[in-house]
Amino acid sequence: MNNDFEIFGQHTDEQNREPEIPEIIIVRDEEDAPTPNSLAPTENKRKKWLRRLLKALAVAVIVALTLVAFRAWNYYHNIGVSVSTTPKENINKLKMPPKQEKAQVIVTSDSILGVDLVFHAIHGLRANIEFEEPDTADASVYLYCRSADHKVDSTYLGSLVVDGLEMQKDQSRLGYMAMVGDQMVIGVSRRETVKDYVVENEGSFFRQFVLVSDGEIPPQFFLHGKVERRAIGRMRDTLYYIATKNKETLWDFADALREYGFIDAIYITGGSDYCFYRSANGQRHDIGNIKEYPHKKWKGIIPWLVFRKIE
Repeated sequence: MNNDFEIFGQHTDEQNREPEIPEIIIVRDEEDAPTPNSLAPTENKRKKWLRRLLKALAVAVIVALTLVAFRAWNYYHNIGVSVSTTPKENINKLKMPPKQEKAQVIVTSDSILGVDLVFHAIHGLRANIEFEEPDTADASVYLYCRSADHKVDSTYLGSLVVDGLEMQKDQSRLGYMAMVGDQMVIGVSRRETVKDYVVENEGSFFRQFVLVSDGEIPPQFFLHGKVERRAIGRMRDTLYYIATKNKETLWDFADALREYGFIDAIYITGGSDYCFYRSANGQRHDIGNIKEYPHKKWKGIIPWLVFRKIE
């Protein structure tokens, strides 16, 4: 009996005991299963490298833009001479009504620094560019001369506008003359602001070499040798057509104009070409050899600067 009871009780305890839950252990290869923390250093390095690259690119862009801006400023402002009248000031002059005075060309002469000069002061006249050489019998013409240069292929040197039509865009020559309505100005600038205004208002414009700017002469000239010289100069508010009596270097010519008191002066090509001026009584006076008139070579190509009486 007792043995049976013990056996029975033993079976009862085993039946009441909770079943054991097996412990499962999963083993992973550390190289094949990286943790999130192991990725962080690589991502941070990439982000830092990208930020540094972007900063370097930004600095490079800023430096490049600065260089471009400086070169543009230097190109338009550092022209080797000071400027007496800004493009804006000359545009304002072109907007003003002309001075009321008698139409005439007053001629005087003088010798400065050994250079013999003839001055033709322009009064009561308006200027324009024309491709037909004026008739010597045209009483409305009080003075005419050459203006812009051209190549053998008829390409003009320097920006040229005729009656609002832009025929050439070239800023290589810094001096300019602008004409709108009954007003005319000369100046020095690489900018085309005045030219654009002339185009908008159907005027004329040409460029030439600078001889004098704000009472100074340029540090160098590109024309050499001794030939007859011509120029358009400004003294106070009066424009002059100036010619040498003899052959001169461009440096001596410019230095004489500066010494005489011209504020600005630009070169006029064709120093020995025939032209004429008219005095207040309407009488024509020849400049150069009348036998050279009319100019047959480059007929219709030469841009003549023609001064007529203001109507």
